[in-house]
Amino acid sequence: MYLKIINNNGDLMVESRQVAKLTGKRHTDLIRAIKSYLDVLTDAKLRPLEFFVPSTYEDNKGETRLCYLLTRKGCDMVANKMTGEKGVLFTAAYVTKFEEMENKLKPNIPQSLPEALRLAADLAEKNEYLLLENAQKNQMINELQPKASYYDLVLQNKSLLSISKIAKDYGMSGTKMNKLLHELGIQYKQGDCWLLYQKYADKGYTQSKTHAIDSDKSKLHTYWTQKGRLFIYETLKNKKGILPIIEREERAS
Repeated sequence: MYLKIINNNGDLMVESRQVAKLTGKRHTDLIRAIKSYLDVLTDAKLRPLEFFVPSTYEDNKGETRLCYLLTRKGCDMVANKMTGEKGVLFTAAYVTKFEEMENKLKPNIPQSLPEALRLAADLAEKNEYLLLENAQKNQMINELQPKASYYDLVLQNKSLLSISKIAKDYGMSGTKMNKLLHELGIQYKQGDCWLLYQKYADKGYTQSKTHAIDSDKSKLHTYWTQKGRLFIYETLKNKKGILPIIEREERAS
């Protein structure tokens, strides 16, 4: 007699449709009986869910129907109400199957010294593997961390920045940073203002603003966007090997 045990979050249960089939009952009659058991259990202030757990299934028409999941206690209650061959066979089936499943869930306890030594060796090997795997993951995280840290810093800031503020990330002056970007062919100086070469002018790296000095004079100032800030970061890192201070400190630690 086949009986399927359901592992419901660690609790072993049998579905009421299967119980009905094994006991030769109509499922509707078994549901009616279970509801009467639940009424008695509730009135006695016992815990009905320790015996029967409400559930649902879809019938052949695709309609949702009520069923119950029976715990071992629930199976005992149903079996105790039965007589004859069907009851005996059902009792034998669920008792045997529950024991099989419970044994599978039990921890593997060694029964002899050789078994204990073998288990200890297996656990030591597994622990060594987990330590190695964890060390490898940590290394990968540490390798990616500098970029992630600086990117996070940049992406959290949505405002425009002067070149002096970006240069501060690298521990240098705005003048030195401007010269460095000029050497890299990114910008050129027009009068007192640094402008991007045409190759980079339409990339959204900068925004220029005009500031009035007096009623007759004004001055153009170039500010870098966060996209431009990341462009500087990638360019300095890849072409000059220059990193922001935050990454140098992380690599040194």
